[in-house]
Amino acid sequence: MRSRSIFISAMLMLAGAATVVAASPSRRAENTDPFVVVIDAGHGGKDYGAIGKVTNEKSINLNVARQIRDILAEDAPDIKVVMTRSDDRFVPLAGRATIANKAKGDLFVSIHTNSVDKKNPNRLKVAGASVYSLGLGRTEENLAVAMRENAVMTLEPDYTTTYEGFDPNSAESYIIFEMDRDLHMEQSISAAKAVQEQLVSTARRSDRGVRQAGFLVLRATSMPAILVELDFICNPTQEKYMHSEKGRKELGQAVAKGIINYSDEVARDKAILEGREAPAPRKKTSRPRYDSKQAAGSAKASTADDPERGSEMADPTNEEVFRIQFLTLKRPVGKNDNRIKGLPGPVVYYHHGSWVKYVSGRYATEKEALEALREVKRRYADAFVVRTRGASRL
Repeated sequence: MRSRSIFISAMLMLAGAATVVAASPSRRAENTDPFVVVIDAGHGGKDYGAIGKVTNEKSINLNVARQIRDILAEDAPDIKVVMTRSDDRFVPLAGRATIANKAKGDLFVSIHTNSVDKKNPNRLKVAGASVYSLGLGRTEENLAVAMRENAVMTLEPDYTTTYEGFDPNSAESYIIFEMDRDLHMEQSISAAKAVQEQLVSTARRSDRGVRQAGFLVLRATSMPAILVELDFICNPTQEKYMHSEKGRKELGQAVAKGIINYSDEVARDKAILEGREAPAPRKKTSRPRYDSKQAAGSAKASTADDPERGSEMADPTNEEVFRIQFLTLKRPVGKNDNRIKGLPGPVVYYHHGSWVKYVSGRYATEKEALEALREVKRRYADAFVVRTRGASRL
């Protein structure tokens, strides 16, 4: 029987790939370590994942993962968030698990976008969200999903050695998931149920249920782990939703709520086992559903400089330029705030729904922006390059 360690022993240490959002002290974490969740945006870099008509899986995954991170920072600051990637880079499957294990995570959440084969007659109509935990894919559909997600390993050099001959396209290879006994199966299923419930109730996705399948990235993590399939990119309607700001916000909110609910469950169980009083219920946040009209109004707000709040992004030339996004807040800060001082100028902000996003610099080419990004990353490890025109991000 192959043990879980056969993959962990071969993992690469990708020190620069992980981004950490520090947790703040909380009464919920009294006498305990903070709850650590590792958010994994599937695919990235040279690996596009599933391809749609207007976008691709790697982009949707990253946008939703960032949204989850931002919502957790706002609604549950006692939860420590670790990102396996915060920008468009390729991270091997083994490397993602290494990041999670090094962070000693309490939960690993891998974000993905589903699809079906082009020959499938329901390709343009299939819809719905599902959350997977580790196990043998007992149906052809579950096995097909695992094969598609595991195929990324073939983009890695010498993958046959790294994964000891595992063939992502061979059904026989997946017998290892039947032989393995996942020590965290019950917790993983609980987490999967918590997230799936919110995807259905908050993001209003069709319910495709909690499932099991053989995902290598889950097998190599030493903690409860789930893989989220947000919806189907092959369905034009669902692709449009996931690509939109409304979809990104609602899906991010749903997964974040599920994580919070699961962390509360873990805290209660731990307190009972240790003979302590269970933590008081977390104060529920009344985050409103996304309102596209309200968001459009925010984006068209005045672009005049306010000396008390710094400068709002504006560009009368209306040219497409590149900037570096480095900070997300609920409201603008003063121009002398240490968080925005000392960065390549100009440092300005723009409205993105209910959030305020800060960017620095103004570059004619992406190459110039990427060169400047190195300096910004010294202070903000998850900074990334964006395209803007006028007062809006493209």
